[in-house]
Amino acid sequence: MALFGLFNGKKDAGVDKGLEKTRESVFQKLSRAIVGKSKVDDEVLDNLEEVLLSSDVGVETTLRIIRRLEQRVERDKYVGTAELNKILKEEIVALLEENASGDGETFAPREGDTRVIMVVGVNGVGKTTTIGKLAYKFKEAGNTVVLGAADTFRAAAVEQLVAWAERVDVPVVKQGTGADPASVAYDTLCKAKADGTGIAIIDTAGRLHNKVNLMNELTKIKRVMQKVIPGAPHEVLLVLDGSTGQNAYEQARQFSLATEVNALAITKLDGTAKGGVVIGISDQFKIPVKYIGIGEKMEDLRPFDREAFVGSLLD
Repeated sequence: MALFGLFNGKKDAGVDKGLEKTRESVFQKLSRAIVGKSKVDDEVLDNLEEVLLSSDVGVETTLRIIRRLEQRVERDKYVGTAELNKILKEEIVALLEENASGDGETFAPREGDTRVIMVVGVNGVGKTTTIGKLAYKFKEAGNTVVLGAADTFRAAAVEQLVAWAERVDVPVVKQGTGADPASVAYDTLCKAKADGTGIAIIDTAGRLHNKVNLMNELTKIKRVMQKVIPGAPHEVLLVLDGSTGQNAYEQARQFSLATEVNALAITKLDGTAKGGVVIGISDQFKIPVKYIGIGEKMEDLRPFDREAFVGSLLD
């Protein structure tokens, strides 16, 4: 019995490789979910629900997907298990599209005022590495880039960002450990404005021990930056470690309360079988996934493409 139907989504060999663990896990569980069945019925849908939950898609999003599938089965009257993969892909892509996840980032050269990206996230999720890879991507596309080391809470964070700046060959603005993060952000934007820099990426402290302090700090950074460039930051990018599963959901919840997150980067998907977290977090928080991390190389931070992602996840 054929499990997979046709799907006209894009393919990306790197994403295929990065999602290998998740895909193998989902494939095995999907196969068991439909064993002995030719028609999508309540039992198949119940089994599929377990598959999605075990991939960390999340309860609310899983139920939303199952409801969509039930509507398809009811509308089409007869849906065989051979078609299940195809309609599952279509419904997940549609869900991601509703939140603008995968609308794409071209990295095209910036015209006009500096575009400011403030990056937030807890320590250990790959925040500084993501900044370095973003700087590489933007520079490779023809942009001028400056980094701001506003995570002054840890000396190691500044050192790591400086190392990435040297590797990518872009300037970095920094002060000493314990300096006022808002002051670093202010200096970074002043330099960007004076130099006509296209992209300014600001690192911030990655701690959640006190949400009120975090909120106050991020609010202050934003307020100070707006004195230099009105409307800054144009993007508040939350970096999450996809391998942490439900912890990533909690971090998304906390940072969404602390600041106005409007984009997500989900890293370390190559090291987990729970890549479904991408779908669940985007749906639950209504924040677009903009980038995914699928490896250690510079090129392994990819603009999120919903069709390529879902195709790789379920093929």
